[in-house]
Amino acid sequence: MNEYLLLISCIAFLAFLIPNRFRKQFAIVGWLSIVGYLFTEVPYFISINNFFYPTLALLSIPFLYVTIGALRRDDSHVLQLSTIAAVAFLIFAPFAYIEPLGNWLISVVTWQTSEVLNLFGYPASQTAWNILSRNDIQVEIILACTAIQSIAIMLGVACGVQSTLKQKFLAFVLVSPTIYILNIFRNVFVITAYTEQWFPYLPDLVGTGQYGYESFFWAHNVISELLALVALIGIAYGLFALIPQLASLADGLYRLYRDELGNAFRAVRQGRA
Repeated sequence: MNEYLLLISCIAFLAFLIPNRFRKQFAIVGWLSIVGYLFTEVPYFISINNFFYPTLALLSIPFLYVTIGALRRDDSHVLQLSTIAAVAFLIFAPFAYIEPLGNWLISVVTWQTSEVLNLFGYPASQTAWNILSRNDIQVEIILACTAIQSIAIMLGVACGVQSTLKQKFLAFVLVSPTIYILNIFRNVFVITAYTEQWFPYLPDLVGTGQYGYESFFWAHNVISELLALVALIGIAYGLFALIPQLASLADGLYRLYRDELGNAFRAVRQGRA
């Protein structure tokens, strides 16, 4: 079910990019499907004690409420936000739905991660095109480990407003190599921490019964997520410097969601009173 929702969202956002009279309806379907996809993934993330994405799913409800209302009013800021999502899907879709291309990217990232592990003195053997092994622990590299999602989103942000070819090129240079290289080091950190058992803390709270999972949890679900957030914020500021219109868009979106959610909250309180 989750794969179908992601595919529906992808098709809807790509249809949104084509000039037609139903663009905002396609955008609404796209946002509804992607929020639905987040909720279908909640049981999996809870099973591995990752609460970041379930929290994100809950926060998506008020976001969706404001977004649909703004799209119905043809709000320019949310239309631009939908363009960002559509461009991100345009970049991500080939790797997600053309299996040879996605597998090629995974295999390249697996090989490069292995090479950097060897360089740092933590050699890992590549037992398959997408699997690395250290200390009798195997780690599978999947598409989510390639950073293609983050690259697609940030390139979507760069293309979400009108900009020059020079600005687009500089944005590509800032986003793609930076995120890709940082992700390789992220993979190296997670695999090393997991196979060396750097963080065997609170097994009763974060453990799943799998040997050594605690170290994977802290390295992958906590430390890496926080560092990735900091890195993406830094890249976003770099994009704002390259494309000043993005700062204006971000400010407009912040004001829109702040005001709309504030009004909704006050209406609920008054209704209860």
